[in-house]
Amino acid sequence: MMEAQWTPTPCPRPPSVVFLLMATSCTWLLPVTAPQRVPIDPQAAPEYAHSIRLDGDIVLGGLFPVHSRGDRGTPCGDLKKEKGIHRLEAMMFAVDLINKDPELLPNITLGARILDTCSRDTYALEQSLTFVQALIERDGSDVRCANGDPPIFTKPDKIVGVIGAAASSVSIMVANILRLFKIPQISYASTAPELSDNTRYDFFSRVVPPDSYQAQAMMDIVTAMEWSYVSTLASEGNYGESGVEAFVQISRETGGVCIAQSLKIPREPRKGEFDKIIRRLLETSNARAVIMFANEDDIREVLDAAKKNNQTGHFLWVGSDSWGSKIAPVIGQEREAEGAITILPKRASIDAFDRYFRSRSLSNNRRNVWFAEFWEENFNCKLGMHGKRPGSLKKCTGLEKVGRDSSYEQEGKVQFVMDAVYAMAHALHRMHRDLCYGYPGLCPRMASSIDGKELLSYIRAVNFNGSAGTPVVFNENGDAPGRYDIFQYQITNRSTAEYRVIGSWINKLHLNVEAMRWKKGDPSLPPSVCSIPCRAGERKKVVKGVPCCWHCERCEGYHFQASEFTCELCPYEKRPDANRTGCVPIPIIKLEWHSPWAVFPVFISMLGIIATSFVIVTFVRHNDTPIVRASGREMSYVLLTGIFLCYAITFLMIAAPDVGVCSFRRIFLGLGMCFSYAALLTKTNRIHRIFEQGKKSVTAPRFISPASQLAITFSLISVQLLGVFVWFAVDPPHTVVDYGEQRTQNPTSARGVLKCDISDLSLICSLGYSILLMVTCTVYAIKTRGVPETFNEAKPIGFTMYTTCIIWLAFIPIFFGTSQSAERMYIQTTTLTISLSLSASVSLGMLYMPKVYVILFHPEQNVPKRKRSFKVRSCAATMSGKLSQKGDRPNGEVKTELCESMETNSDFIN
Repeated sequence: MMEAQWTPTPCPRPPSVVFLLMATSCTWLLPVTAPQRVPIDPQAAPEYAHSIRLDGDIVLGGLFPVHSRGDRGTPCGDLKKEKGIHRLEAMMFAVDLINKDPELLPNITLGARILDTCSRDTYALEQSLTFVQALIERDGSDVRCANGDPPIFTKPDKIVGVIGAAASSVSIMVANILRLFKIPQISYASTAPELSDNTRYDFFSRVVPPDSYQAQAMMDIVTAMEWSYVSTLASEGNYGESGVEAFVQISRETGGVCIAQSLKIPREPRKGEFDKIIRRLLETSNARAVIMFANEDDIREVLDAAKKNNQTGHFLWVGSDSWGSKIAPVIGQEREAEGAITILPKRASIDAFDRYFRSRSLSNNRRNVWFAEFWEENFNCKLGMHGKRPGSLKKCTGLEKVGRDSSYEQEGKVQFVMDAVYAMAHALHRMHRDLCYGYPGLCPRMASSIDGKELLSYIRAVNFNGSAGTPVVFNENGDAPGRYDIFQYQITNRSTAEYRVIGSWINKLHLNVEAMRWKKGDPSLPPSVCSIPCRAGERKKVVKGVPCCWHCERCEGYHFQASEFTCELCPYEKRPDANRTGCVPIPIIKLEWHSPWAVFPVFISMLGIIATSFVIVTFVRHNDTPIVRASGREMSYVLLTGIFLCYAITFLMIAAPDVGVCSFRRIFLGLGMCFSYAALLTKTNRIHRIFEQGKKSVTAPRFISPASQLAITFSLISVQLLGVFVWFAVDPPHTVVDYGEQRTQNPTSARGVLKCDISDLSLICSLGYSILLMVTCTVYAIKTRGVPETFNEAKPIGFTMYTTCIIWLAFIPIFFGTSQSAERMYIQTTTLTISLSLSASVSLGMLYMPKVYVILFHPEQNVPKRKRSFKVRSCAATMSGKLSQKGDRPNGEVKTELCESMETNSDFIN
């Protein structure tokens, strides 16, 4: 019997790998009497009971989680019907289809060596050493069989590429070994972003998108839901930790989403661990959204812990593709999972696989060494005395049918398993076309050895439509493009729960928000924010270190919200709008005619103008009567003109300001008083000089004629006019809007006051000269209080000046004391106009009303008396004797006027 000789290709031999291979060397040693090929029947070949072997010209490796992770030191646990059996059957089904396809790898048969990873990375590493056995040179010189003969090595399968693994942690562990031997690897389910590192995992590719795309899709979902404060929850391991890390990194780069807490579920959680996680999540209760990168067992435990802690409906779960649209995590916990948003790579159900799998039975599927165990698990029965399920279960008949006697739903990654196998087949096909063009079957160049690095370049270049009709391509890192379906777990009105597609993500998010439903069918979006958005007119004061948490501060006073975080002061002529998001012009006001502050002064002025006009008309009509002549006609008309102007200025002070009105205000504001008090000052000065001169001599004082009196009066008035003209030249009149006068603390009450540009100082200067005349006149009135009793013209003037002084003494504190009042414009204008009107009224009432009364109602007294008193005759004689020497007519007229005045006033008294 010939020995099966094998000469391996030289390759590196890492010490750790050699050690592991020697530890599992029992699979290499066979008795010398049995050199024949090992049969594939699992019962006839126990050494292959842990794997599936399909013969072929080119053999592909396969890694699938047929069993779950074992407990208490055992490597493997319970069978995984969907994740394990469905997926490995999908690989075998794809191999069958390729071998039957005359266009793909013609005359070449694909084989397979499929291993169970038992959902454990260390166990998977040990199993994957089977794939590299053919590439390791083994030295058996120190090994002898029991009879002392050298061992006979069976030729191991030469694996050109590996399909798998499922878990990212397993793929990472296996990829570190396969890259040493340049064996390409295509995963159908590993999505950890770490595997995109082409410097560390250069022989790794995958037909599913990495979690970096998934993390971006989940970030887009969170952003679309307007959730700015979320927590993350990851299962310990590469998948969970890498997924969360990618999500956190994206949140930092894009901003707008803050991570409240990042929690990790241990590989071996202790009792109460999940309750502790729920309590930790509740420490930041505003972060209702929880981003989960966790395996389905951990997802189920988290939901159960939320139920135990009475937090049903509080959390808003956002699950990765490990949750997807699986039923297992939510069975019995539908209410806790209600509203959960999950993501899953776009996939389609492969009808051909459904037909294939439903046709599988114990008799036609003996190549699957785990199918008997699946049969027992699926139909809840026992296969004879060698069955693996304990207990008194019913016996399997072998006639059961998948999908008829048990529920069946295609596992979600079946499509990707088939796409991975086809990607490897297309790469081999193109490689064969280039290296073995026109050669049927494998040419010597490919038969002897397939260069893994060269095959990798063909894998990265494939581009074909996969089993679901979607393109299968790889980027420079070996990643597939991101294509996801977005699901939401909803409970319908009939209390039935289901996953509903609510959107998709293909480079950007397409989300149907209207199709989303939350607790009790509520369509409104639930919040997950640290702080509620600030209202209009409020700025955010961010909490240090937590940019998504803030306090809202209202923009006060005249500040408006300039940005999300700042308040700025409005320009001086503006105030904040109602929302405090901008500034609007402050309303401009002026003293209106219908205002109570204007009605009363106007009423007094109108009465005064009527009375003054009546006096003037009366004097004009009785111009030559003794009373009018005794009053000094010329000076009376000047005085009455001033009184009239004092009344008329009220209308200019209330009229709407413009350049013309402001010009007239400057002219007439002090002119009326100047006319009045210049005339009164001239009269009192004349009386004073006459009687002072009479005490010293009988010589008449100078400048007491009417013409002189008018000249003196208008000289005094001209000083006022000269000051006004200088004011015009230095500061031309114009209007201003005073925004400070009514700038109240409450901006809504703020007003701009339209007024003439007349400052308080200018006003004092304008009225100051008139007040000086008034004070001087009052001094002369006091000096002339001792004139003869028969000459009582000085006394009404005195009373007039005393009263006027009182009025203006009251005016000053009222006018200047209200300079800080919001009603300043109204109070000062009303005070000024009423003071002017009262001053005019006092002069009019005390100096002219008695005369008008006599003229109108006692005309018999308004005639010259022939019989004069002795004192009057003496005065006349004295004045006549003194003045006749000069023969000066004006002085004679003065004599006559003075004596007539004395006579008339004497008659009034007598």
